[in-house]
Amino acid sequence: MNSTKILIVDDELIMRESLAGWLERDGHVVETAASGEEALQKLKDSRFEILLVDIKMEGMSGLDVLTKVQESDPDVAVVMITAYGSISTAIEAMKNGAVDYLLKPFDPNALGVLIDKITENQAQAREILYHREQYKDRTRFESMVGQSKPMQEIFDLIQDVAPTNSTIMITGETGTGKGLAAKAIHTNSPRCDGPFVVVNCGAIPKHLMESELFGHQKGAFTDAIETKKGRLELAHGGTLFLDEIGEISMRMQIDLLQVLEDRIFYRVGGTQPIEAYFRVIAATNRNLEEAVKAGIFREDLYYRLNVISFSMPTLRERKEDLPLLTEHFIRRYAQETNKNIDRVSREAMDEMMLYEWPGNVRELENAIERAVVMSKSREIQPEDLPIFRPEHLAAPHDNTLKEIEKSHIVHTLNENQWNIAQSAKILGIDRSTLYSKIKRYQISKPA
Repeated sequence: MNSTKILIVDDELIMRESLAGWLERDGHVVETAASGEEALQKLKDSRFEILLVDIKMEGMSGLDVLTKVQESDPDVAVVMITAYGSISTAIEAMKNGAVDYLLKPFDPNALGVLIDKITENQAQAREILYHREQYKDRTRFESMVGQSKPMQEIFDLIQDVAPTNSTIMITGETGTGKGLAAKAIHTNSPRCDGPFVVVNCGAIPKHLMESELFGHQKGAFTDAIETKKGRLELAHGGTLFLDEIGEISMRMQIDLLQVLEDRIFYRVGGTQPIEAYFRVIAATNRNLEEAVKAGIFREDLYYRLNVISFSMPTLRERKEDLPLLTEHFIRRYAQETNKNIDRVSREAMDEMMLYEWPGNVRELENAIERAVVMSKSREIQPEDLPIFRPEHLAAPHDNTLKEIEKSHIVHTLNENQWNIAQSAKILGIDRSTLYSKIKRYQISKPA
């Protein structure tokens, strides 16, 4: 059973101690307050899921406490404690927002049932809210968040291109949200009821790419023990998203170009043509124009994919979105982990605004997820974000962006004993990209 944080507000010591003892034996975290004023102060310092409040107290009454709680945090469940003669007052309190009332003397079993019911209702409410937020994001632009001018331009562009059938190329650094933009285009297109099939061209081994894309017939090669549909076939009627398109081999570039031109393909070992009825969206963090000039990417395929193109802005180009993104990720991961965290301290946000975020939004999301898990309070502090240390903060007048990125990568690798998978996850990039950056910056593992 998950513990619930409960505050008991009663001016009778024996009542506070009795209730606290029963609830603590059930595994709940309990604090007490001897007056309404003390209770409100505790509510400023910490968050509680449930309040048990005596209606009749010296000084501030239970009804006054209820009113104040409803104003400051209406999500807190308030249960009124009352004697038999004050039931009418308790019912009036329920009309004003209390979830239930307890009659003196108490039955410990009835108390336990009531707390369990309230806790279950709160969990369901959080789940409904979470799915409502997710649904709202999807009907707009998936989980894309931003109020900056660059992101508003992206939103407008998505609305313009989504209704068309044109092939689209999305460029931008790793972690900028190219996949989210592709999904948003699909969701807002006439093909939205069809499948959205993702092919990560950088993650599929070259010798498996042909079978993954085109599928294969039973017996086409040694391990082909049954017929398998490929990603192209699975995308029928929907959208095929080719992520990291710059990583595919020259042979696969030729095959893919043929599909885009003829709109048919064959399974490996197959003889029957299959119609390629899907929209193609490609994405890359590489400069494909330079790849074409270098002879490692076909010019004809580049122009076939690059009918409509746009670039996703980096996080450092949209710093004004950082507080909004941070709030979005805190809400998501606080709900997923059932933790009472709802904000970032001013000191932590100041450091986050100075940091250059080489891994972009993906790095920010990973950092917030980790901070939510690690935080011991309602507010994320700088120490909950251990990657934000002075040596990682931007100093544009002293260092170039490349030097800052290299320093951050070196530190992350050393902190994780050169565990590539773990370092890539923290940086918010994939392993192949991290290997490329290690090679580009000539980073060597310490002896």
